[in-house]
Amino acid sequence: MSEKKRFETRAIELTHKSNSNTNPVSTPIYLSSTYKRNEDGSYNDELIYARHNNPNREQLEKAIAHLENGAHGFAFSSGMAAISTVLQTLKSGDHILIPDDVYYAVRKLLADVCSGWGIQFDLVDMTNLKLVKKAIKPETALIWMESPSNPLLKITDIQAVVEICKSHSILSCVDNTWATPVLQNPLNFGVDIVMHSSSKYFGGHSDVIGGALVANDSILSEKIKAVQTLSGAVQAPFDSWLISRGVKTLALRIEKQSSNAYLLAKFLESHPKVAAVLYPGLESHPQHEIVLKQYNGIHYGGMISVLVDGGVSEAVAVSNKLELFTTATSLGGVESLIEHRKSVEGPDSKTPENLLRVSVGIEHIDDLINDWKQALDSLVV
Repeated sequence: MSEKKRFETRAIELTHKSNSNTNPVSTPIYLSSTYKRNEDGSYNDELIYARHNNPNREQLEKAIAHLENGAHGFAFSSGMAAISTVLQTLKSGDHILIPDDVYYAVRKLLADVCSGWGIQFDLVDMTNLKLVKKAIKPETALIWMESPSNPLLKITDIQAVVEICKSHSILSCVDNTWATPVLQNPLNFGVDIVMHSSSKYFGGHSDVIGGALVANDSILSEKIKAVQTLSGAVQAPFDSWLISRGVKTLALRIEKQSSNAYLLAKFLESHPKVAAVLYPGLESHPQHEIVLKQYNGIHYGGMISVLVDGGVSEAVAVSNKLELFTTATSLGGVESLIEHRKSVEGPDSKTPENLLRVSVGIEHIDDLINDWKQALDSLVV
């Protein structure tokens, strides 16, 4: 496939494949759990058993890898399964650096599960390179990045952290869920592994759970493949088919969601009952210049974090007053969602109590702004 073809074209071509003589335009779903051997005991197309491979999963893995400019892709049953796979490539005694506002389930996984494997971790502000360097230990084996981070939308200078990793022979991984390959390709900056919760923007319709990893190094990819196959947390055929379908419209949705998010963020930034708006596309964002360097174009994503003037009660009141933003966990779907993150993350959360995490959908921007206007105007501070 020609590299001159643009993202939108590749997204369609990569997700159109058929192993059938009937030549369907839409790829069929292959539900078989096992495949017939040849007379000599061999298999055709390396299709052996669905835990090892499946045509729908293989198509999705190749598509995500290609769109991330990577060589090897792997699809999992969830984003957490993908993250767990990365951690399972490490060994007892290894140390990991993670963002100080990392997705709370990652911190829980490390603290409650991986600690039993002898894996240590420390939290660090990834936007401060001096702190990153200072936090490295002799046993540090992995630096985990989120850019943007969840939920404070901090932007990490990926290339700068990768240079630190390479100088210490440390593995690097970027959770690229919020940016997607439409906006950012971490492998281009020398990252070892890119991770996605494909439940979010890849699926795009809040109806499927999945995760993905992409890597270039063959030896590292063999380790990932071994964990994927032997642990068994693979993407199911129907789920792979749903996410592949989502890939086809990914660029269009990201463009619309980004446009809506930018205009909504500009409105919220000017509202007297909003204390702060965290959005990479705003010039007020502390790492806005890094975004301009790392992102592929003029869009900045569909996620916003809004700090309402007040505390928990005021933030929750605004959330409940909104009509077009459904209060629900997750993000990246065509519908707008909102969530009071501290309530979700629990009492040990470091997230500000007045923060609302907003996933902006594809509704008309005038309706979204008017909805926030009426919700904020009703707030008594």
